[in-house]
Amino acid sequence: MTAVLTSRGCPPQFTGVPELTCLPRWGTPRRPERPTYGPAVARIAELIGKPFLPWQRYVADVAFEVDPATGRLAYFEIVVTVPRQSGKTTLILPVHVHRALAFPDICGDRQTIRYGAQSGVEALEKWEDEHLPLLENSPLAPLFRVRKANGRQALLWNNGSIQGLAAGTEKAGHGKTLDLGIQDEAFALVDGRSEQAMKPAMTTRRDPQFWVTSTAGTAKSLYLLEKNEVGRAAVEGGVDSGIAYFEWSADRDDDPGDPETWRSCMPALGVLGETSESVIRSMFLTMKRAEFRRAYLNIADTEAEVESVIDAAVWKGLADESSRVVSRVAIAVDITPERSATSIAIAGLNADGRSHVELIEHRPGTGWAKERIVELVEKHRPVALVVDPSGPAGSLVPDLTAKGLELTMPNVREAAQAAGDFYDACTQTASLRHIDQVQLNSAVAAAQKRPLGDAWAWARASLSADISPLVAVTLASWGFTKFGQEAPYDPMSGIW
Repeated sequence: MTAVLTSRGCPPQFTGVPELTCLPRWGTPRRPERPTYGPAVARIAELIGKPFLPWQRYVADVAFEVDPATGRLAYFEIVVTVPRQSGKTTLILPVHVHRALAFPDICGDRQTIRYGAQSGVEALEKWEDEHLPLLENSPLAPLFRVRKANGRQALLWNNGSIQGLAAGTEKAGHGKTLDLGIQDEAFALVDGRSEQAMKPAMTTRRDPQFWVTSTAGTAKSLYLLEKNEVGRAAVEGGVDSGIAYFEWSADRDDDPGDPETWRSCMPALGVLGETSESVIRSMFLTMKRAEFRRAYLNIADTEAEVESVIDAAVWKGLADESSRVVSRVAIAVDITPERSATSIAIAGLNADGRSHVELIEHRPGTGWAKERIVELVEKHRPVALVVDPSGPAGSLVPDLTAKGLELTMPNVREAAQAAGDFYDACTQTASLRHIDQVQLNSAVAAAQKRPLGDAWAWARASLSADISPLVAVTLASWGFTKFGQEAPYDPMSGIW
């Protein structure tokens, strides 16, 4: 196996691109005069039981081209955008593994790899549910061990390489070195801060790469839309180094219900037993037209975008990274309906006398939340611990009360009042400050209104939206307004 997994056993080769029956709409062409590590990456795919489809092999062959003049990889940034169910995950994972196993020999140093998705929660779920099972059931299993410590999950390869998860914040990667960064599900990002956490850490590394992968998004997908624009221009301009771009998509004028349209942009359709036309037909008949075009034709839904309740420019104008709470605080907790993530937030006053809200914890699952809440309450003596008993976090009520904690539980009218007061503090009085946290920013961008009688509460814009950070800060702000007008508190209490 060693001969398969080192650069000595897998030198770059001069290979032709496998026959593609579905050509990309934009695609960086293969330079046949350049050798490539693509065949070695393809062998990794075979080892994990997912041999490359022709489109995946084409991308790998181009992405891992080597400049004969320098012996270095020709491309630093690789952008891949394809319809759903095309095999994006089974392209990404061999890229991870090849970097971990082959590049220590190529570069003379162990490799560090980070994988990010739309949030840390989604990245962890993808890692646990898709990446790990494929690797643990492959011949590669003896070559690594799994570290599952909360917040430090990683594959630790026997040769010293580390394959972990990206934190998703601009500051998180500073001071660390990184050889390969992969930003998956880029449609969910509103800005490039996760990229800015990765790229500076690559500066001193030999042959680093940064991959961006996604299906099309919406008008809010500013990060991906910019990648589309730059990548298309690079292909049309004949750029042959630095950036490689690959996009399979239909034209907006194509008939979304015509199988010919599907065949023109779905590179996995009918290939080696992959997605069938009958499945796509069922999706077309049962999905909203715009969502079908986005998911299966890879066409961004930019025409009928729902407005955010709180305008992005208004929310950005309330950001103050230097703001710190100097009063006692209220603490609140919220859980996503599918219980995939829990958020804990605080609210209080900053030194300017303005309302300060802050997300303290946002982690996958719910099992950790009770002990963390108890710890925070014991340490900071909040003026209120707010839990909405009618929401998903209501399941915590018995355990928290059993611990002797006094809970503030808003009724439906008070939950609506909390949302309205928070909205006014943002849009009418501008009296609220936050510290520009990416999870909270994303929640604000994704939230919509849910009618409650003559008022409203927060609602998710889509099933994939996690607005628990926004719900938590809203409840915390309400709790502090109701109970927090008391004596000043030690400013050091803002250190969490």
